[in-house]
Amino acid sequence: GRQAGPSRQRWPPVAWQGNEGGSVTDDLQTRMVGFVEAVAGAMGVSVAVACVPIDDGTRITIDGEAGELFLRHQAGGLDALQHLVNAVFRAEHPDGHIVVDCLDYRKNKDEELRQTAVLLAERARTTGETQEIGPLNPYARRIVHLTVAADPGVSSESVGDAFLKTVLISSADA
Repeated sequence: GRQAGPSRQRWPPVAWQGNEGGSVTDDLQTRMVGFVEAVAGAMGVSVAVACVPIDDGTRITIDGEAGELFLRHQAGGLDALQHLVNAVFRAEHPDGHIVVDCLDYRKNKDEELRQTAVLLAERARTTGETQEIGPLNPYARRIVHLTVAADPGVSSESVGDAFLKTVLISSADA
């Protein structure tokens, strides 16, 4: 007969359940945290993972020195992990975005990006010249568009046909 191989843990460890309630349930938060912990564990990394509600969704935070592994190569690992978490849980996540952050990397980068967008919007409004920022991934483009939308004197649009696109910021008078 055939020898049984090493046991494999199925993901998710609990049965998938639809989210009928319209809000992020404790079960969904537990499974998202468990998923991130499982990925980190598979990488041989021990980190503390938590789920925090934010204005427009859920923020999953990763803390611990070993988390720096996700931040290497311009945080490519963090971007990949965020993509995976969204691919697995987006359908169940009732509203808003799921953001995965590590050691406040994204929180700090997001603020830098907002400040840059405000500066470029001001420049577009005062000079009348269209300003460019990018290429940016969808997450970063969303931050720029939301920041620019807060200023009625300017508008923004994404251009390009690849995953990374450039955002153009123009004066509303143009």
